[in-house]
Amino acid sequence: MIGKLTGTLADKNPPQLLVDCHGVGYEVDVPMSTFYNLPAVGEKVSLLTHFVVREDAQILYGFGTGAEREAFRQLIKISGVGPRTALSVLSGMSVAELSQAITQQEAGRLVKVPGIGKKTAERLLLELKGKLGAELGPRPAAASDAQADIQQALLALGYNDKEAAAALKALPPEVGVSEGIKLALKALAR
Repeated sequence: MIGKLTGTLADKNPPQLLVDCHGVGYEVDVPMSTFYNLPAVGEKVSLLTHFVVREDAQILYGFGTGAEREAFRQLIKISGVGPRTALSVLSGMSVAELSQAITQQEAGRLVKVPGIGKKTAERLLLELKGKLGAELGPRPAAASDAQADIQQALLALGYNDKEAAAALKALPPEVGVSEGIKLALKALAR
């Protein structure tokens, strides 16, 4: 219904904004990724929006990019994921990171987002596979299936994303999975 707002940013109070459009002030909830990229109060702002009507409220959600809005819309289609949870996911990770987590089926990255438990993370991965991971954001940095498998193994062993990525960079490009895991563990042990 309301697809886009362009006006003056009247107030910023995370996660809510007040956008003045020719004398009418719209309260808009935004993810933190959009909030951090906003201009100063009093400046012109343009947001893509998603309008939610419930029995007890009418809420307007705003996004800085079309990819964020599309990710939000895909998230709220999932049973048990409402607009607040979808906003929390987009506040906790970028669309590219979400896309990569879905493509690589990394529930551990989603569980780090406040409000997302293990079951919800697994449901997100299942429902969004092929919808979000393939369309939005850049492809993951892992160039091959072997590197993706090595990264999964390191994450499963308790290493964080940065440690796993650093270990992958140190590996030869065409290394096999088992040899790659051994080399990565040696590199991480130093």
